Amino acid sequence: MNNAILDGINELIEILRKDQKPDGTWDYPFETGISTDCYMIILLRTLEINDEKLILDLTKRILSRQEGNGAWKLFYDEGDGNLTATIEAYYALLISGYYQKKDNRLKAAKSFILKKGGIGKAHMFTKIMLAITGQMKWPRFFPVPLEMILLPLSFPVNFYSFSDYGKVNLAPIMILADRKFQLKSSFSPDLSDLIIQRGSEFEGEWDEWRSIFSTIEKGIKSLIGLPSQIHKQATVQTKQFMLDRIEPDGTLYGYFSSTFLMIFAFLSLGVSKKDSLITKAISGLLTMKCEIKGLPHMQYTTATVWNTSLINYALQEAGVSDKDAMVRRANHYLLKKQQYKYGDWVVNNPNALPGGWGFADMNTIHPDVDDTTSSLRSIARSVITNPSYRQSWERGVSWVISMQNNDGGWPAFEKNTNSKLLQLLPIEKAEYILADPSSADLTGRTLEFLGNYTNLAKNYSAIPKGINWLTTSQEKDGSWYGRWGICYIYGTWGAVTGLRAAGVLPENRTIIKAVNWLQQIQNPDGGWGESCNSDSEKRYIPLNTSTLTHTAWAVDALISVYEQPTKEINSGIQFILNNLNKDDWTTEYPKGQGLAGDFYIHYHSYRYIFPLLTLSHYKRKYYQKRY
Repeated sequence: MNNAILDGINELIEILRKDQKPDGTWDYPFETGISTDCYMIILLRTLEINDEKLILDLTKRILSRQEGNGAWKLFYDEGDGNLTATIEAYYALLISGYYQKKDNRLKAAKSFILKKGGIGKAHMFTKIMLAITGQMKWPRFFPVPLEMILLPLSFPVNFYSFSDYGKVNLAPIMILADRKFQLKSSFSPDLSDLIIQRGSEFEGEWDEWRSIFSTIEKGIKSLIGLPSQIHKQATVQTKQFMLDRIEPDGTLYGYFSSTFLMIFAFLSLGVSKKDSLITKAISGLLTMKCEIKGLPHMQYTTATVWNTSLINYALQEAGVSDKDAMVRRANHYLLKKQQYKYGDWVVNNPNALPGGWGFADMNTIHPDVDDTTSSLRSIARSVITNPSYRQSWERGVSWVISMQNNDGGWPAFEKNTNSKLLQLLPIEKAEYILADPSSADLTGRTLEFLGNYTNLAKNYSAIPKGINWLTTSQEKDGSWYGRWGICYIYGTWGAVTGLRAAGVLPENRTIIKAVNWLQQIQNPDGGWGESCNSDSEKRYIPLNTSTLTHTAWAVDALISVYEQPTKEINSGIQFILNNLNKDDWTTEYPKGQGLAGDFYIHYHSYRYIFPLLTLSHYKRKYYQKRY
């Protein structure tokens, strides 16, 4: 098997060498289903920007994903379909003007939508989009009043209590909901036949929760000034909040959703469709277009920094020298993407200097812990031989350590933004949208970085605090929930490799429980596979087939524990080698997540990155020791 491992490693290295761009990046698609494709059509038609080729090609991509029963799914084994995705697809196809309600494919979609309860059962964000574009009425009130942005940081619940993702999406929604803004065009269809019960589109759920807002309302009433003055000030400040967070490409934080909402928020404030704020935002969205199987896909964001840092780290783990031109080009790109501006993270972390990395190519004020440790791994070897890397290294390490939450774990974007009060707000999936809690994958990966790539002592305060958080957050079955991947296999891989790098011994009960769990869920073919349903069910759901990426995560975790290869490790390695060139639904199955039940990510890079890492770690630990 040793020769096969070397062949597999070399094959993956050559694929990655071929796919690198001249600027040193790898720009594999960040694929998120059809939602953003639908929203792009709806945006262009509503604003009467008639880019016919793009609109037509996007409809072809949408239709290519339709199931036989008329529905659309977010992932392969998602029952008979996803209601929200089907509503978005149906709407986009109609507003495109290329398809009519009498089309059999749309008739089938409509039948599915009505069977599942109509548009009143869609995800909250989809209902907001439908309200903006005149397809349903705005509710009488929105649960986050516009004036909340004026509350001081000392107030128990204030606008900066929300996560960064929550803030940049809520700010434009607050303006739009406050103004009950709606915009239609000559292309707008009539979706009223999808409303099963009139007046129930938002199901009155927010009306029932008014008592929760008494604290917020008291705070707003304590603000000095007449209500009309306060309201005007809140409008101005919310608009300025968005303006201050527009990236150089015109997008709001580089996210499709927040940029889409921002465009309509500006229009509601009287900004012209031809204003550069609008045109540049649309141009920024268009730059996120990629091509998959000959058709365009509007990415939710780009994953350029994430792909490049992970791939460059994996290549070096595989033995590619840091002096190799491929590695040097990638590191040169990453050094240019380190962020030296203060972002919203500073509100809850005021004593730290900037120095993190973001996820997307366009991010300049929006770093995250995972991309920072990944980028630092990529440049780690070069720091030793190239003194010019030293400042970047020190600033990055310092920023990562400063971002540790008070509970000992690490968040993604902002420190200590996990107030339980926020989860009382009647906003669907509030724990994902509004909060940024410590997670097992982030905490484990950070400990792995600190343990393997820095000179910090194992008793340095951040490390035992991180170990303690992971130990206490382990599930009863021995696994960990992974917030940004699918799902328990991902979290367990991150936790186990992090604990081992931090000095936790294989004999530790926490490690033993995790290893037993991984071994119990191995498939007969030697691989591992997990369903996206785990995410919504909050428990491990097997995929009932193996995938390359899940197998690589599981085997890599086991390699970190055992000094000699076990039968589980060897059979997992054999599965990887046998399936390196596999191309079926399992290779396209989402391995990342953004919002449980609604937003899943197929990283086209993962099929190369994680098998390469795992094969390399196997070779280094077991093969090179003996020869």
